[in-house]
Amino acid sequence: MTDEEKVHAAKIVERAGADFVKTSTGFGLSGAKVEDVKLLRANLSRKVKIKAAGGIKTVQQLIELFEAGAERIGTSSSIKLIQEYKSLLNKS
Repeated sequence: MTDEEKVHAAKIVERAGADFVKTSTGFGLSGAKVEDVKLLRANLSRKVKIKAAGGIKTVQQLIELFEAGAERIGTSSSIKLIQEYKSLLNKS
């Protein structure tokens, strides 16, 4: 989808009363992108939260998505991410 199409679809979802807009299904060619989260955050009201999903494999990606405006994450790598996070804490 183009950025314009993403914004248009997200605004339709917002008008329909959804609590969340999701960046992707995680089954396509690309997953969650920081640019998409920023685009959605800039074009939706604060009452609509953003779920970043798909292709999230590292703690660094997780941090970048949260910093961009995501409030929820969808990943099939949760155990790996928790292990990586614990490892980073132990190094501190």
